[in-house]
Amino acid sequence: MVSTGEIQQFLHGMDYPARRNDLVKKAQSNNAPGDVIDMLSKLPDQDFNSPVDVNKAIGKMS
Repeated sequence: MVSTGEIQQFLHGMDYPARRNDLVKKAQSNNAPGDVIDMLSKLPDQDFNSPVDVNKAIGKMS
């Protein structure tokens, strides 16, 4: 399981609001490992208004 803190490291520089695909692209550009990309890819396709929204969505998945 990847921590939300670890995921946020790879979303550094993200402009919000963002969609799931935007988060995945940013993580990829920040050289995130596969498990982080997989986790972000499983998020619902919705608007995330802040890192807190991303963390909440990740928390609901676990």
